[in-house]
Amino acid sequence: MNLKISALEYIQEVKNGNISAEDFVAKTIEQIKNIDDKLHAFLSVNDSAVDQAREIDKKIKSGNKVGDCFGMPISIKDNLCIKGNKTTCASKMLENFVAPYDATVITKLKQQDAIFVGNVNMDEFAMGLTTEFSAYGPSKNPWNTEYVPGGSSGGSAVSVSAFECVASLGSDTGGSVRNPASFCSTVGYKPTYGLISRFGLISYANSIEQIGPLTRTVKDSAFLLNLISGIDPNDNTTIDNGDEDYLSGIDTGIEGKKIGIIKEMIGEGIDPAVLSATKEAISKLEKLGAVCEEVSLDMVKYSVAAYYTITATEAGSNLARYDNLRYGYDFSVEGYEFNSYISKARRKFGPEVTRRMILGGFVPSAGHAGKYFLKALKVKNKLTKEVNEAFKNFDLLIAPTVPILPFKIGEKIDDPVSLFLVDINTVTANLTGKPAISIPFSHSNGLPIGIQLLADSNQDKLLLRAAYALEQTVTLPGVPI
Repeated sequence: MNLKISALEYIQEVKNGNISAEDFVAKTIEQIKNIDDKLHAFLSVNDSAVDQAREIDKKIKSGNKVGDCFGMPISIKDNLCIKGNKTTCASKMLENFVAPYDATVITKLKQQDAIFVGNVNMDEFAMGLTTEFSAYGPSKNPWNTEYVPGGSSGGSAVSVSAFECVASLGSDTGGSVRNPASFCSTVGYKPTYGLISRFGLISYANSIEQIGPLTRTVKDSAFLLNLISGIDPNDNTTIDNGDEDYLSGIDTGIEGKKIGIIKEMIGEGIDPAVLSATKEAISKLEKLGAVCEEVSLDMVKYSVAAYYTITATEAGSNLARYDNLRYGYDFSVEGYEFNSYISKARRKFGPEVTRRMILGGFVPSAGHAGKYFLKALKVKNKLTKEVNEAFKNFDLLIAPTVPILPFKIGEKIDDPVSLFLVDINTVTANLTGKPAISIPFSHSNGLPIGIQLLADSNQDKLLLRAAYALEQTVTLPGVPI
């Protein structure tokens, strides 16, 4: 059985009776058991997945209405709540936390008969971009297991790339869907802020994070966006998209569209192979009828500093609840006064979470807020104005997703500033609320390179159309696992 098919191909094969949901899911679980020891994408596997698929096959055979996913096996980042499942955020602090309710995206996918094959690895509380900061050990890049898969949704990207599922859901706070998509050669989609409900996503930085799909094709991302987008009374930041069909017209091309090449994202520090791939992508878009011109976004050079200041502040607030009194693990209060108990209990947090919580307490504090936090908010506002101005002249923007190639596990783990700078091309979309997508485009020395496209707010349909057009010009090798 071919596990390498796309989500839409899977649906068609089940509809045509060529495969059964049960057989496909069983083969997927077998794939996880066979290869995940060396990749470590999964933190838990759904033991009931095959039984659930069998029930869907029964519905199909009896002529009952079946959801649009037809038993499609999907992996879920371990910060999305699934009722009755452990949801750990890859942290020892939530090692035994069982979610009491479903996230909205989970509810929507259950209604469409998706099957969740397991929870996948991530950087602890989504703070990181290599998956090395998981309390349960790093995931490994299926293209070369000595290299990082990106993060924080590293397990999601690995599971899709290594055929351990058909698609995955991750979360993107500063590139956490697009970065691993680029490093693992999958499609990673970060939607317009508010397009997908965040209810049931364990919070890191509420004002900029979004749930997004990781898939094998652009069409698959559009399909999942159809299922999980829209207004949600449980999340008052959601927007009404009018039940937009993101698959409709996806193949109509981009002739006549103007694309801005972001000058600050292809400058100093970019790997020559990544720059070459970006130039090739621009050339292909021009051959498709687009007009590509350089555009300068001066505030991009301040975006990483602003991003980490804002997100650390929000993380410090969000993670204050983990005092081991409301959430946590079995640890007696006997012999402690209040502050010393909480300090001791929070030692379960890993180094990256600890670093950001300390920073998040410092930068908005009295005497420092004006120097750091308020200044970061000003950068965010100025960057948003710049990007909005750019979209008055351009339909889309383009840049490499990540300016460098995947690097070896352990290479940058002790250099947080160097790691932070890997986000230089992705944080703009989050700070401004714009949709962005990473598509697999090229390889260098066997390591993947992704290209990123951005569109204006609520122009997700156009963005997917452009990504699909570029995707059709690319033929890539299969993952060597």
